[in-house]
This record gives sequence, C-alpha cells and structure tokens, in this order.
Amino acid sequence: MLSILKGPKFEQILQKAKQNWVEFTPTKQDVSTAGIDSSFNNTRFQGIELWATTAVSIKSNGEVLIDLHDSGLGSDIDLSKIASKMEIEACEKTVDSVDLVLMDGSLHSQFMTRQSSLDAMVVKTIKKRDNVIFIAKTSNTKKQFENLGSLAGDIFYYNHITKGAGFSKIFVEKKYGVDKVISSTFVRLSDSTPIIKLEFLGGNRDNDEIKSIMNKLYKSSVGGYPYALKLAHNNCKISDKELAKMVSLLGLSNEIGSREVLS
Repeated sequence: MLSILKGPKFEQILQKAKQNWVEFTPTKQDVSTAGIDSSFNNTRFQGIELWATTAVSIKSNGEVLIDLHDSGLGSDIDLSKIASKMEIEACEKTVDSVDLVLMDGSLHSQFMTRQSSLDAMVVKTIKKRDNVIFIAKTSNTKKQFENLGSLAGDIFYYNHITKGAGFSKIFVEKKYGVDKVISSTFVRLSDSTPIIKLEFLGGNRDNDEIKSIMNKLYKSSVGGYPYALKLAHNNCKISDKELAKMVSLLGLSNEIGSREVLS
C-alpha cells in the first residue's frame, strides 16, 4: 500500500499540488462572522419515533442570532431533511446581520446527495448577499488529481507538500447547472494547522478574493478553524440526555424501548 502511495505517481501528484499551492499568510481583518450548524436525534418506541431537530446561528463572540427547534412523534421521519431545511432558514435569517455566514459542511454534498429538493432555496439564500461560505474540516473528493491516478483525496496531497499557510488554486465544478456552479479551495490559515475546504456558489472567484476571505476568517479562528462554527456545533447538539428529558416530560418513560434512552 505504501509503495503505491509513495511511488512515481505520488511524486508526480505532489509536484502538481505544489504548482497549485499559493503561499499566503493572512492578516487579521475585523469583520462580523456567524457560524451555522444543525443536528437531530431520535429514539423509537415499538414503531413510533420521538425525534428532535435544532439549527443554530451564532456569532464568534457567542451571541446567538437564530435558535430553531422542532420535535414530534411519528414514523419514517426524514430528520436529515428537516435539519437541512432549518439550517437554510437560519442562514436566510442571518445573511443580513453579519459580514460572513459560515455553513458547516459541503455545498457540493448539498447539491449532489444531501437534500437536492432544497436546491432552489439554497441558491436563493446564498445569492441574496453573496456572503455565505461552506466550510468542511475533512474532504474525500478526488477531483484535482484524478487524471494523474490519485488514490487519496485531494486534501491528502496538499497536506504532504507544505505545513505553511496558503491556499490551493480555485477549482470550479459546473456539472450541477449554470445556477449551481461551485468554486472550491483548500486553505490553511496559519502554519501547522489543519487544512480546511472552502466552497462558494458561483464561478467568478479569484485569488484576491480568497486572500480577502482568509483575512476575514483568520481573526476569529482557533487552531485554523473558525470559532463560530465550533460554537454552532456545540450549541446545536442534541444529546441522549436531553432526549431522555423529553421522554420523561412526555410521560413515555414506562413504554417498552424507553429504558435505552433513559439509561
């Protein structure tokens, strides 16, 4: 396995990745930023399901802008769709309140698999002020080096060429249609921090815009990751303990199947 990763193709891909990488050290720029994330949890009782979803929009100073909740009893509920819709609603209510809106996850995933029925809502919301960025801590996409026989994701190769701050040349995907063009770049905000992936709607991005966005992200990032997104993740999470409280409040504690969530 290592011989495949370290062979001639590997070196060829690394050379290409080096050509793609732009060294850039961001400087702090004072802007307001909000992170958005959602979550859901559920438990089943003999064919019926108790579920809960949340979506949160929170600024990097801890101010909660939007806090959406929903819950119910039912069966065959598409919780991921409910959560995605709430995320977009939170985004729509946030775009006018801050300079940058940071969405947890992948815009590519949203158009391809996640909830394509929400595409029109996503596009309309993002285009309103063009200040929405999707940010992912991990990425498995193999787009940039597939013609060179890459085995690992693109991020793997960028991680091998440098530990310094900078970004990869903008990569544009047009396969989802003219209104759903995605531009993406891998970014390291400061030396020796993890690379993150940024995705934007639209194909007219350039290096100066990426540098400007890195300056805006740098001020409120911790360990190379936007603090607002970390806060959003922590504030939207629905724990099993919280679900157990709902079970108790609804008087379902004695139902068969409830012991698991209460334990």
